[in-house]
Amino acid sequence: MDLDKPPAPQPPEGCLVVALRLPVRIVVLVLVVPVRLAWDALVAVARFLHATVLRPLGRALLWVGRALFVWPFVALWRWVLVPVGTALRWLGHVLVVTPLTWAYVHLLTPFGHALRWAARGVFTHLLAPVGRGLAWLARGIGALLAAAGLGLFTGAAWLVRYLLVVPAHWLYVQVLSPVGRALLWVAEALVTGAGAVLYWTARILFVLPALALWRWVLAPVGRMLAVVAREVVDALGHAWRIAGHLSRVVGRALGTLFRWIFVEPARWAYRTVLTPVGHVVRDAVLRPAARAAREVGRVTRLTLAAARDTLRETRRDVRRALFGEPRQQVAADRREPPALDPRTLGSSTTVLMKD
Repeated sequence: MDLDKPPAPQPPEGCLVVALRLPVRIVVLVLVVPVRLAWDALVAVARFLHATVLRPLGRALLWVGRALFVWPFVALWRWVLVPVGTALRWLGHVLVVTPLTWAYVHLLTPFGHALRWAARGVFTHLLAPVGRGLAWLARGIGALLAAAGLGLFTGAAWLVRYLLVVPAHWLYVQVLSPVGRALLWVAEALVTGAGAVLYWTARILFVLPALALWRWVLAPVGRMLAVVAREVVDALGHAWRIAGHLSRVVGRALGTLFRWIFVEPARWAYRTVLTPVGHVVRDAVLRPAARAAREVGRVTRLTLAAARDTLRETRRDVRRALFGEPRQQVAADRREPPALDPRTLGSSTTVLMKD
């Protein structure tokens, strides 16, 4: 069972598409090939510059930037600011935190406890009774004012109801509502008729001509322009790919010519001329010169060593002639003194074992 969906059928192409495709592709190919060749050349030059110039220059600038900006600040932070900050923190702790802590513990805390005890006593024995008395008096005055306000509000509400609300309701129900309904019916009739007239006028003057223009002019022209644009885009894609293949072929040809004109002759010259000449120069000139330089160095070192020994002997003879022979130090005998009568296992060394 084939699970793959069959490809969707392509719509048939018209004669206009077939007639436009080949000329458009030829023109686009002629225009795109030089652009693609120039683009590939610029890409190759940019890659070469990036690999040989920009990347080493960027690394050098990065190193210079680190040496000029990062490392001095790191050294300043590590060797100046951190020790100074540590010293300032210790001084702040010693000069500020410790005295403030002592003052808080031994001065402010007892003073605060005393103020709290005094405030509690004043509130309990003075302010609380006065406050309760004032609250009782305020409740009484509030009750009187509430009763008076309730009576005044009831009277004002009765007057407003029978002098304003009831006449206004009668006027709204008996006069304004019928007049408003009549005016609304007249306005709806006028609006409906005027809307119908304006609708048919706008339809005849604007909608039908615009619809005809869209259907018989703009839509065909738009379809034709869409076909032309699609063919131009497809031609650009094909031309760009063909130009890429041509650019690759031209690049390979130029690379082959460069290799056969410059690289292979240089390689042949290096392999067949410079290498034997370098070997001859190495064997005939450089190695004998190095050997002679080593012999000269060895002879120079021996001469200098003999001169140093002669100078040392001369200095010793002069010192001996001026100051005499140096006094010889007697070597101290650090060995144990020999025993006169060494003790053996067979000898009697104690009083009890003597004969």
